[in-house]
Amino acid sequence: MSLGLLIAKARIDAGLSLDDLASKTNIRISVLREIEKDNFESCGGETYARGHIRNIAAALKADQKEFIRLFEQEQGGETRTMRELFIENSVIRQASDSHKISWKVLVMISVISLFVVGIAQIIISNTSNNEVAAPVSSSSATPSQSPTASEAPTAEPSAQSSFTTGTGVEVSIDAVRAKSWLFVSDADGRTLFSGQVSRGEVKIFTTDKQLNLKVGNAGGVDLTVNGKKAAAIGVDGQVVSVSYGVDS
Repeated sequence: MSLGLLIAKARIDAGLSLDDLASKTNIRISVLREIEKDNFESCGGETYARGHIRNIAAALKADQKEFIRLFEQEQGGETRTMRELFIENSVIRQASDSHKISWKVLVMISVISLFVVGIAQIIISNTSNNEVAAPVSSSSATPSQSPTASEAPTAEPSAQSSFTTGTGVEVSIDAVRAKSWLFVSDADGRTLFSGQVSRGEVKIFTTDKQLNLKVGNAGGVDLTVNGKKAAAIGVDGQVVSVSYGVDS
């Protein structure tokens, strides 16, 4: 049985519809439908696909390792260094390589270019925080790929460590084990933060009703919600979306 069919069977056995599973995982129904057909192109890359599979397995109380094993077996995925991925997709070449440019290569180049521009804009935004007096900080760039865990902090923490649109809900994010990409918004959809949190850095967010977080490396951070330490939200490299309200 393929991974897609196994996910569909586990969902049906759990008595869940696609709507139910989408609500539990924060994954769009259209993406879930493609995954159950063994089509992972809508996931946005292997890193996001693995994160979706882990979230689905957790929601269905299934074996995450078995799901990931089937994904790698069927999709031919394997762990590579960033240089190996660049060489494989002709972004950089070894002396003996000779490849024709394909649409996949062009897409990879575009994604990497957007990622580099996004990081540059985040750095520029962080350096200008001291000169701009505003209650909410937002970076205009959103990385296209999920960041990976850092071996050690390589940059000084951002000068701004607290962000607020109210005082009803407070969430503190401590990148105690590894750096992570982070996106935070309030109940009205206003962006409080979008960027990278360095290892050892702590950021605090407050708002009136609800805080929505998307964490690119769930295993690298600890959360404190309304003064109480929260349970772990995921593992290293996992992309997780969570929301907290006044009663959390």
